[in-house]
Amino acid sequence: MRNIKIGGIVEASAVSMGCMRLAGADEKAVPKIIETATECGITHFDHADIYGAGESEIRFGKYIKNNPSFRDNIVLQSKCGIRKGMYDFSKEHIINSVDNSLKRLNTDYLDILVLHRPDTLMEPEEVADAFDTLQEAGKVKHFGVSNHNSSQIELLKTAVKQPIITNQLQFSIMESGMVTSGLNVNMKNEESVVHDGAFLEYSRINNITIQTWSPFMAGFFKEVFVGNDNYKELNDTLEQIANRYGVTPTTVAGAWILRHPAKMQLISGSMTPSRIKEVCRAADITLTRQEWYSIYLAAGYRLP
Repeated sequence: MRNIKIGGIVEASAVSMGCMRLAGADEKAVPKIIETATECGITHFDHADIYGAGESEIRFGKYIKNNPSFRDNIVLQSKCGIRKGMYDFSKEHIINSVDNSLKRLNTDYLDILVLHRPDTLMEPEEVADAFDTLQEAGKVKHFGVSNHNSSQIELLKTAVKQPIITNQLQFSIMESGMVTSGLNVNMKNEESVVHDGAFLEYSRINNITIQTWSPFMAGFFKEVFVGNDNYKELNDTLEQIANRYGVTPTTVAGAWILRHPAKMQLISGSMTPSRIKEVCRAADITLTRQEWYSIYLAAGYRLP
């Protein structure tokens, strides 16, 4: 497993284990799931306070408690800001959320705290105050966001002094709007519409690592595209390239994300050990430019 530097600061594995589904896994299997990830070279684990209503953090925290040295060898990340029927970036909620996550995770600090979906009622000065308080107390080392566009990050930066080192965004072969809009500049087609404030280029200019969620999904949790007959041309192409490298189509789909020079981090939510191994192999393959574009075109996109 190769490593990347999140935001140019935090060294971590190119593939992260997303822990959203940990709450729904067989509790007895949790140690095996975590150990499979670490054996494959994963050092980065992504949580959120809402995953399983906190149960995912609790289960991970039990593993930390039973394996104290494990905490020193990983990058632990969690998110906050989503509440029932609202988003909340108030100082009080951010600090309380972190305190509760730390208790559930059986740790004294988070390596990275990520603000979940944007709160339109956000006051940058209040977020800055929360970040300062948490950092000074040693509870959070670094900060990021999720599902934010370029302007929303710029607004945060008017008050927040810590660098925003990551932004979690949906990105996969079938959900590659960040790429498609950039390839269709100056066109009048639907593909030219920019939905994210040209974040792909913004991230590279500002050294913000994109963490890709749902890397094997089409649509908003609609369906997995790998091995799905609804995406025959794409899967035929993935299969051909997979055979060339002696891996699986899942591995190639992950390698497609990691091939981009933006140096994204792939967040895999699988709880199946065999699939975790498939995804992790993606970090060891570098697709050629021709292979990358052939996969893109097989997904149904076109070049102008």
